[in-house]
Amino acid sequence: MTMSLKPNTPLWRKAVGKYENPSLPYSLRQIANTIIPYFMFWGMMCLSLQRSYWITLVLAVPAAGFLIRTFIIMHDCGHGLFFKSKQLNRMLGFLTGLVIFTPAYAWSHEHAKHHASAGDLDHRGHGDIWTLTVQEYLSLSSWKQLWYRTYRHPVVIFGFGPLYIFLIRHRFWHPRDSIQARADGSLIFPLTH
Repeated sequence: MTMSLKPNTPLWRKAVGKYENPSLPYSLRQIANTIIPYFMFWGMMCLSLQRSYWITLVLAVPAAGFLIRTFIIMHDCGHGLFFKSKQLNRMLGFLTGLVIFTPAYAWSHEHAKHHASAGDLDHRGHGDIWTLTVQEYLSLSSWKQLWYRTYRHPVVIFGFGPLYIFLIRHRFWHPRDSIQARADGSLIFPLTH
C-alpha cells in the first residue's frame, strides 16, 4: 500500500512518507535481528557465569542494546507500525512486553494519551513531565517550588523516574486502571494510596 501525498507536501514529509506503512519483510527482519541476538547474548551470559563474571559484564553491554531495541519494537507495536493487523501488533507488543517486563497494553494506552496531550498545557497529566508556566511556578509556596525544582532535576527525571516507572509502577495496578490494564502482563498487585 503506497501513500499518495499532495504536490505541496513538504520535502521532509515526502522523504518519510514511504516509511509510514508497515512492511512485513522489514518487520520480520527487525524482529529477528533484535530478539534472536538478545536471547543469544542472554544465553552466553548464563554460560559465561561459570567462567568469569567479567565476561558476563562485557556481554551485558550488547545485550542491553538489544533489550532497548526490544522496547522500541513494543513501542512501535503500540503505534501500529509493525503489522497492518491491529491484533498482530497487540500480540507482538504483548510478547515483547513480557521480554522487557513491561505491560504492553497499559504502557501503550498511557503512551497514546501522552501523544494526544504532549506540549498542550491545557491538557497535562498523561505521561508528561510535570511542567508549569512561569506564572504557575511563581504562585507556588517556597516548599512546592523546591519540590518542583527537585522533580525536574536530571538525576530525578533520568535516574529515579525510569526506575520508579519500570520497577514499581509497572508491577502494581492502581484502582483507576482499566480492567484490560489490570489483566495485561505484569500489573498484578493493587497499588493504593
